Amino acid sequence: MQPDEDDEPTIVKSDDEWQAQLSTREFAVLRRGGTERPWSGEYVDTKVGGVYHCRGCGQEVFRSRTRFESTSGWADFYAPTSADNVQLRTDLTGKHPRIAVRCSACHGHLGHVFNDAPQTPTGDRYSINSAAVRFLPG
Repeated sequence: MQPDEDDEPTIVKSDDEWQAQLSTREFAVLRRGGTERPWSGEYVDTKVGGVYHCRGCGQEVFRSRTRFESTSGWADFYAPTSADNVQLRTDLTGKHPRIAVRCSACHGHLGHVFNDAPQTPTGDRYSINSAAVRFLPG
């Protein structure tokens, strides 16, 4: 898993427009790269089938069929719906470098990906903030 090169988002809004659309928590995560506290997200324990969409722009980013149980405290997936729907970026804001996951359409910060899930088909764990996605059952 290698971080993508920079490009421009296809959906561009001002901070004022994003703030009008998103809650304070959603804005902090999606537009400022924040992270929810473990076990605090709305979808941490969601077990029904469905699709997860970027809360900023509505682009499909994950499906429940790639969800798996972990002890991370976030909703974890082993793969996005399509590699084209997410972007990976080097994140140097924490104690250790990590790979941030963001929506490819609006560049909203979704979470981080780690290659520490040998029990999955990909070995990857996409740890996603509930505030960054909207779940639609079905």
